[in-house]
Amino acid sequence: MRLYYHPISTCSRRVLMTAHSLGIQLDLVLVDLVKGQQNSPEFLKLNPNHRVPVLEHDGFVLWESYAIMQYLADRVADQTIYPISPRARADINRWLFWCGQYFMPGVAILNWENSIKKMIGIGPADPLEVARGESLFLDAAKILDDHLGDREWVCDTGLSLADLAIAAPLADQHSAKLPIEGRPNLQRWLKQVQALDSWKKTQADAQ
Repeated sequence: MRLYYHPISTCSRRVLMTAHSLGIQLDLVLVDLVKGQQNSPEFLKLNPNHRVPVLEHDGFVLWESYAIMQYLADRVADQTIYPISPRARADINRWLFWCGQYFMPGVAILNWENSIKKMIGIGPADPLEVARGESLFLDAAKILDDHLGDREWVCDTGLSLADLAIAAPLADQHSAKLPIEGRPNLQRWLKQVQALDSWKKTQADAQ
């Protein structure tokens, strides 16, 4: 299996965490986002959305990180991070969709304004956009913090794709200036994720 990725991509990160959790070896192909390789005709044949990651497996091409996570899990017998029970999967899927719809918009704005713009040299952060990103993020972070108040992991089945998906962007919490202070349940949960081998290996991949 070949994964087109970039190490600073949150979406790539959650797929790599999933692969490490499942013991799947991926052939990594770097797509240099700074150089614009995601806009090349060759890459657009794989993903017309100009985004990483993209998985290529025996002629099958799959984009969208959450779909890739599910595909990888379905290829491993007896794995526990994406149980086959309909209700367990519905719960995990609920949080995957929540991550994309509610959690990631604020993260993306703050990462762009506070980190990426400086990295690629296109000017300072826009204070209005930062305020908008912080508002979106804080609303979502409160929901997550409240939910985690009496739970070890996001879903009752234990560590799952939901944890990996939601935690992945928090690797950029300092550079993106994500306001997670005052969310003790979220911080406690994040420390648990950061203690996982899959997190540590993925951080090593980004070096």
